[in-house]
Amino acid sequence: MNRESVVPRERFLLVTVSTADAPSATRVRVWRKLRSLGALYLQQSVCLLPDHEAVRRQVGRLLASVRADGGTARQLTIGITDPAEHAHLVAEFNAERDKEYGEVVERAPQLLAELEQETASGNVTYAEVEESEADLERFDKWLAKIAARDYFGAPGGPPARDAVERCRTALAAFEDAALAAQTGTTHPTGPAGTGTQPATAALRAVE
Repeated sequence: MNRESVVPRERFLLVTVSTADAPSATRVRVWRKLRSLGALYLQQSVCLLPDHEAVRRQVGRLLASVRADGGTARQLTIGITDPAEHAHLVAEFNAERDKEYGEVVERAPQLLAELEQETASGNVTYAEVEESEADLERFDKWLAKIAARDYFGAPGGPPARDAVERCRTALAAFEDAALAAQTGTTHPTGPAGTGTQPATAALRAVE
């Protein structure tokens, strides 16, 4: 027997939902929930999710609510025996997550640019620190949501996490500069002879 044929593979939940006889709010709730779980749509109203216990529980609760609202829903557990098809599905899941991670990588430099602009204009204040902290917190929450539905370790994950960490490093330097400005203490300049303030130096280092 081919050893590859008996290697256990990821099982999936095949989810079908019809909200034709349910309120419009139900349709929106279903769409939002399945998207938040990272469902891979095969066609309209039919999608796949990995058969993980936590996912199964959430899907079960969602489908029960659909039925209570007058809709129809079904959840089946299936196995993909063809290795190539299984790999193709995993690649599709990863492609969806990579799109999301790519948005993080695309938007993170905006925060770095804002910090550098405020530093260059001398507006290194606690108010700006708080504003940037809120932006960083949004990035953290966004990244956590993507990671929660990244079931197969999409390759876009590490670059996205690195992008957010660069923002965190730059913000820490900006906060140090704001503290120094508020307390009237001196703080080291950048590389010898450049006269660059710490926040600017850090921002340039992480770009």
